[in-house]
Amino acid sequence: MLRIYGSANSRAVRVIWMAGELGISYEHKDWLPRAPETKTPEFRTLNSNGRVPTIDDDGFVLAESMAINLYLAKKHKSPLYPADAKGEALAMQWSLWETDRLDRQIVDYVRHVKALPEAERKPELAEKAWKEVVPAFDVLESALGKSKYLLGNEFTVADLNVASALFRALSIDLSKWPRLDAWMKVCWERPAAKKARAMRDQ
Repeated sequence: MLRIYGSANSRAVRVIWMAGELGISYEHKDWLPRAPETKTPEFRTLNSNGRVPTIDDDGFVLAESMAINLYLAKKHKSPLYPADAKGEALAMQWSLWETDRLDRQIVDYVRHVKALPEAERKPELAEKAWKEVVPAFDVLESALGKSKYLLGNEFTVADLNVASALFRALSIDLSKWPRLDAWMKVCWERPAAKKARAMRDQ
């Protein structure tokens, strides 16, 4: 049995989405980041960083949401996982690219524009983050001008990993990036994505 540690209100939403795409059952530990449960010795034996998401897949323990999703898609021989080495490498490329270029930046931007209470927002941090978000959005817009999805004409783990990490971009006006906007909407309209988002919105 797969066990997923991490609330849908965390990066674990990516793993929950993937489990839905794969149609696999799992036990869910609905823990927020830095929750008391993540600080226990028992959890620290699974993830010494005390971070979610973490999975325990019949004794195989793995952390980091991008790696978890690549592993699950490949293990379950999902069509979401590329069939050849080049596709596999590109899926890894896009997953790693997102964590470097957009993951923290999009969080910081949305937090300091609308998510945090107004008194806690820092416009200078929002501006700094946005200066990094814009060129990254440009990269996605260009890539999506070449194919419907990041690796071609079919939805793959690359799309899931990047689109799920950009959850907060759903609240941003993406009209300057029409291909990115359309792609985000298509990805998040998938049944498994809608279910994961509903868990997040509870």
